[in-house]
Amino acid sequence: MAKMMGPRFKKSRRLGLNVCGHPKAMNRATKGTSRADKKLTEYGRQLLEKQRLREYYGVMEKQFVKYVKQAKKSDEQTGRALVKRLETRLDNIVYRLGLASSIRQARQMVVHGHIRVNGGKVNIPSYLLEVGDTVGLRERSKEVELFKENFERAFLNSYPYLEKHQDSMSGKLTKQPEREEIPIEIDDQLVVEYYSRLL
Repeated sequence: MAKMMGPRFKKSRRLGLNVCGHPKAMNRATKGTSRADKKLTEYGRQLLEKQRLREYYGVMEKQFVKYVKQAKKSDEQTGRALVKRLETRLDNIVYRLGLASSIRQARQMVVHGHIRVNGGKVNIPSYLLEVGDTVGLRERSKEVELFKENFERAFLNSYPYLEKHQDSMSGKLTKQPEREEIPIEIDDQLVVEYYSRLL
């Protein structure tokens, strides 16, 4: 399985956006380290936004193109549909619930079988959740100190489309997220424009 590797903080500084979610990721960022600090062509701006969105969710190019094609078939605006689809991936929801401290850790937890969806084992990070789906840890994994600390530390972080259950260390997708509720600083329209010349 292909994985996005490499230094996360360096990528964040280069893209001019904290795409890994770590509080210290941008500490060493100075003027000129980001490609956004340079004068970019229209194509350059589109490319930068596409790379930011891909890095944020940790999705490889081939899979990302599939998401764009699916979003184009949606009834709503392509950019909004794309971000909403990425947001409801299982690895991202595990991260949003606070069971993991990063998307990378969330993906590893899913692949290693720590996560249950509606009580059943799902080890595919790209699994798309439906409204009403419950995500939690398997019983044995609830005893892992790292997972407990992650969940307790992030318990107060709330999202309008998620419901957290502290006692069972789980959460539920209560509705499809609206674009305005998804906390990422991306110009989705530029991403769509980038792919409009390729697809």
